[in-house]
Amino acid sequence: MRKGILTIAAVGLLTTGGLTACSDDSGDNAAAEKTPKIGVILPDSKSSARWETADRRFLEEAFKAAGVQYDIQNAQNDKTAFQTIADQMITGGVTALMIVNLDSGTGKAVLDKAKSQGVATIDYDRLTLGGSAQYYVSFDNETVGKLQGEGLSKCLTEKGAKNPVVAYLNGSPTDNNATLFKAGYDSVLKPKFDAKEYIKGPEDAVPAWDNAQAATIFEQQLTKANGKIDGVLAANDGLGNAAISILKKNKLNGKVPVTGQDASTEGLQNILAGDQCMTVYKAVREEAKAASDLAIALAKGEKKDTGQTVKDGDRDVPSVLLTPKAITKETVKDVIADGYVTKEEVCTAAYAKFCAEAGIS
Repeated sequence: MRKGILTIAAVGLLTTGGLTACSDDSGDNAAAEKTPKIGVILPDSKSSARWETADRRFLEEAFKAAGVQYDIQNAQNDKTAFQTIADQMITGGVTALMIVNLDSGTGKAVLDKAKSQGVATIDYDRLTLGGSAQYYVSFDNETVGKLQGEGLSKCLTEKGAKNPVVAYLNGSPTDNNATLFKAGYDSVLKPKFDAKEYIKGPEDAVPAWDNAQAATIFEQQLTKANGKIDGVLAANDGLGNAAISILKKNKLNGKVPVTGQDASTEGLQNILAGDQCMTVYKAVREEAKAASDLAIALAKGEKKDTGQTVKDGDRDVPSVLLTPKAITKETVKDVIADGYVTKEEVCTAAYAKFCAEAGIS
């Protein structure tokens, strides 16, 4: 199996209630002798709104409820800033460090330094390939991609598309999650390309998940295809919205199905308006709770048995992998009901009519 591809030892949603304590057999009880303090480094605020609107919020809630000290900072897609923040947190006495890496190289350097200083570590949402994190908490990211592929296929069928040309806007080439998403949607779409049922259109990876670059890239794709693109597999809502902005310029929005991921306010609004066919909802509250429970235990010098592992080269990384959910116009209300976004955020004046049509009251 390709390096970095997930191998799941247990299937389904593993809630934090399923984490069981076990003894620390490493012989390193340094954390237990210090005041528990948790450092979290988020990646940016441009690629997806979730990092600031959801992850920060839910992590803060969990840390406050546990009564532990914490420091959450955002590297804003700056590798130098990422390393500087990590150094400051380690010097500042964090006993556990949780990171969302910008790339595996930078992430590994930070994790290895933390380990050398006796600081416990967690990979949050993104696995650092070749890294040394003691735990990995995320979603089953191949399943995320599979849901996107299935969603696009369903939307193309509903449009009555015949031999549709499908373009790809893949995520950042430095993000292992993007590799996993692609493996998931390729598992659905490649057989259709091979059978000549679908036609493989332009494909590009978007550096750093940059939405502005994604719009430029998609405009070039549309030009290259002479305007003949019938479906867009966009790896997240930001990239999806970038494609939609170009489709609008060409009066093709609503005619060309576009996928997404993250169930962002913007993505949900695009779905309600008929410009985006689906997104993938990842219950960040559950992800943050699982990660914070592990971080709090590690910060106190404790370890937990997750019952799952992910393969990273020759290393089995203890992991928590949560279950994602496909969202269409009919189920946007489920994301609101879960508290991830509010009705007021989604159902603004321009979208009130669409919300009413979707049963959001």
